Parts: sequence; structure tokens; C-alpha cells
Amino acid sequence: MRSTKPLGRAWLTLTLALAAHVADEALTGFLDVYNPIVRTLRARFGWAPFPVFEFGTWLTGLCVAVAALLLMTPLAYRGARVVRIAALPFSVLMLLNGAGHLAGSIYTRSWAPGATTAPLLIAASIWLLKRAYWA
Repeated sequence: MRSTKPLGRAWLTLTLALAAHVADEALTGFLDVYNPIVRTLRARFGWAPFPVFEFGTWLTGLCVAVAALLLMTPLAYRGARVVRIAALPFSVLMLLNGAGHLAGSIYTRSWAPGATTAPLLIAASIWLLKRAYWA
């Protein structure tokens, strides 16, 4: 039987990378960029599937999500099936999140809020995918 410690470590690493990313976004004014983009999309197309956030609500929601992911870490160390299943959407969303911040930086030719920790999200996402499905 293979060890489940690498899965636990990878899960914890991605969760901590997400926590750092949330702090990065909060400290660099992510909502000051995100909310106007959503408002512009709504004005142009009449509808956008993205919400506009108030800072407190946004930060609280992300902190609750990070806490829930941290609470799942013991399950990851045990190799629980629920964590292996959750690893796919968690990894893919964080991979896309990190790539989006870097792509936004390239598009705007400026360092986007959240771009500093985006490489951490990408690397940790790939590691978790590898540990959950190809280890």
C-alpha cells in the first residue's frame, strides 16, 4: 500500500498557498480591479456570472473556505476518498486562478493583485493533482 503522506502534504501546501494568495489579494487591492471588470461585463452584456463583492463579505467567505480546507487536511493524510475526489476541482480551480492572475498581468502589462502568489497556486495545484491521481 502506498503512503498517503504525500497527498496530505500536497493538500496542506495548496491550502496554505491559497491562504497566502487571499492575503496577497487583500493587501494589493484585488477587489479594486475585479469589481469594475464585473460591472463592465454586466453593462456590456447585460449579465455576468460573477458577483460584485464587498471587502468584508469577500474576505470572510475566503477565510471560511480556507478554514474548511484546512479541516480536511487530516482526511488527506489518511488518503480519504472524499479528499481524492475534492482534489480535482480544488486543484483545477486554483490552477486556473493562478494562471488568470498571471495572464491578467501580461494583458495589462502591470503586476496584477494576487500575481505574486499565483506561481505558488500553480505549482501546488500540479503537485496535488499528481499526488491525488498519478502517485
